[in-house]
Amino acid sequence: MKPTRGMFLSGLLAAVLGWACGPALAKPPVDGAWQKIENLAPVIGADGKLHTATCSGYPGTDPRFNFWAKRGSSKNLMVFFEGGGACWDNLTCTFPIANLPASVPQFFVPSVPPGTNPSNFDGILKAGAQANPVNDWSMVYIPYCTGDLHIGSATKQYQNVGHPVFPLPPTFSIQHRGFDNFMVVLDWIRKNVDKPQNVLVAGSSAGGYGAVANAAWLDRTFPQAHLYVVADASQGVTTPAFDQGNPGRNSWNIQLAPWVFGADVSLISGLELMRTAAAGLPKAKVAQFTTALDVEQIEFYGVMKAFYGPGGSCPAAAVDWYQQMSGQIKADASVVPNFRHYVAAGSYHTLLRSPLFYSEASAGPTFSEWIGEMLNKRGGTGGQGNGTQWNDVACPTCLIAWPCP
Repeated sequence: MKPTRGMFLSGLLAAVLGWACGPALAKPPVDGAWQKIENLAPVIGADGKLHTATCSGYPGTDPRFNFWAKRGSSKNLMVFFEGGGACWDNLTCTFPIANLPASVPQFFVPSVPPGTNPSNFDGILKAGAQANPVNDWSMVYIPYCTGDLHIGSATKQYQNVGHPVFPLPPTFSIQHRGFDNFMVVLDWIRKNVDKPQNVLVAGSSAGGYGAVANAAWLDRTFPQAHLYVVADASQGVTTPAFDQGNPGRNSWNIQLAPWVFGADVSLISGLELMRTAAAGLPKAKVAQFTTALDVEQIEFYGVMKAFYGPGGSCPAAAVDWYQQMSGQIKADASVVPNFRHYVAAGSYHTLLRSPLFYSEASAGPTFSEWIGEMLNKRGGTGGQGNGTQWNDVACPTCLIAWPCP
């Protein structure tokens, strides 16, 4: 998630530095070519409800939703959830990400940017890279334009708090329909993908939450497949007031698979999302990546701490975030046998679509090698197979105790 630094955000870090021989697509493409899937009809989703795909409908933006797919040569499938911030109240929903000056806050991507094409991305989406462990996999790329972590199903009214550039009306609606979009995509996948052997559900930032929250639906769609989940820069450090508030997370009417998360989603805090998902999918292998001081995650947490506080006990947002992140990630590793983490040095945000996917090695193995171990070593929940193990890794100073200044 990515708010632009400026206004009250400045200074938050001052205290611390298987398709069958390839799947059948709606219009069979050349192998390895991305196909844009658009003009999507409403569907009865896997949850038995009617879903219509749409972006946020922020005034002046294109509300049309589409997604991309490509056919690989193996009988494996990756579903990738895109990131792009979040909005949940009058302030955050007034200010979309729009390449504006740093003095203007920017919180969420309101539409699919023109010219978007996954073929332009690096990292795990890079075609032809020998070091890419999913190079020959079929892929579905789900864009993000609803401000709700891919888990919302609501239309919400907000008040314009005064945007300095965009001429907004006094009140406007946002379509928090990320879950509806996923249900439409999942319906297409169910009709066009023929029983993959392995399914990787991955996402960055807001998309990491989408991957964790929605993996259960793909597990139920392909029960014969080996399931893997990777959340990139999605640690879930939030505040109770945000998790339980409306405005707050409840602005979105979040949808979580009840057989994994329970019937009352209000009981699942942001920090507990990964643990609950991994425990509820015991045959899956579930992974989490973060840098030790992810600047974007800290900034979003700083907004929550300021307006939906108090948050943790440390007044310094960066230290507070670090203490909660490191404590939760170590706790999850100790009690959830199918969960692993990779904690890297630094403060950058996300790597799955970046060259850092191949070069990040501050925790020992490169991240791409570590993901390769995850995918190759079945070995049950202990992660062992073929004589080696898939382990938790962190840079030497990444998970040390850090007192509040």
